[in-house]
Amino acid sequence: MSPNYHDYTPSPSYHDLAVDTSLGNASVHYIEAGSVSKPTVLLLHGFPSSSNQFRDLVPLISDSYHVLAPDLPGFGLTKVPENFVYTFDALTTIIAAWLLALNITRYAVYIFDYGAPVGLRLALQNPDHIAAIISQNGNAYDSGFGQPFWEPIMALWNETNPNSEADRDALRKFYLQIGGTDYQYTTGVPEGDLKLINPVAAQIDYHLNLEGRQKQNIQLDLFYDYRNTPPLYPKVQEYFRKSQVPLLAAWGEGDPVFIPPGAEDFKKDLPNAEIHLLDAGHFALETKRWEIAGLMKNFLKSVKF
Repeated sequence: MSPNYHDYTPSPSYHDLAVDTSLGNASVHYIEAGSVSKPTVLLLHGFPSSSNQFRDLVPLISDSYHVLAPDLPGFGLTKVPENFVYTFDALTTIIAAWLLALNITRYAVYIFDYGAPVGLRLALQNPDHIAAIISQNGNAYDSGFGQPFWEPIMALWNETNPNSEADRDALRKFYLQIGGTDYQYTTGVPEGDLKLINPVAAQIDYHLNLEGRQKQNIQLDLFYDYRNTPPLYPKVQEYFRKSQVPLLAAWGEGDPVFIPPGAEDFKKDLPNAEIHLLDAGHFALETKRWEIAGLMKNFLKSVKF
């Protein structure tokens, strides 16, 4: 029998795994790379991307780690039942079932944007599973919200007329268009680094995850449900204080979505947290992936993972 290629190559492979969950049957699409004998690093992507966000990071770290990067429900090629209700609790349920199916019970988790509400819920459910956290603009503090970006989304959360069609339609006009996607990729990026951003990435995000009313409705439902994430922050911060989980923040300083105070506040609960503010925007991997990969490897080695 020939050896499993994962035993000796960091080359990525692409999979679809059927999982049975309390919310019905799902099929989770994911990238896998590196030897399964090495420690696992779980990469959780953000809005409006998919595991494709990590296409350039995976080869930089999979020589040292077993890397897994799933598409969250509502993104990429992951499939869920037609009656699936898109909430961050539900996304977490699917990803938890997928990890269980893969028998992954100890890992470092990379949280970015939407990856944070999922990854932090996983941590609250099973704190012993989390060996370390790498936060790349993955928020856990009220101070981290870039208010100009979030105000139209937070309009959905008002108690007088919550989740109104008028507010949803207002978000469709920019946030769910290619212009809004390009904005997230380019805002806050030094002019000299704009040439490093592959314009195809935003096109893939838009066509795969945002184009058409059905996909937009999924994203609007998640915008609305995000209101349930800040109330979890006190529990997350308590988890930080009690566990003292090793944490690295590699944060795009120019990000208009999640701003630097969100990175700096990790120190309040995790005095040993390692904080790096990078001259980059929201999708910092587009221009700083080599630096982030190096920070990750050094950090994980320093915490003996």
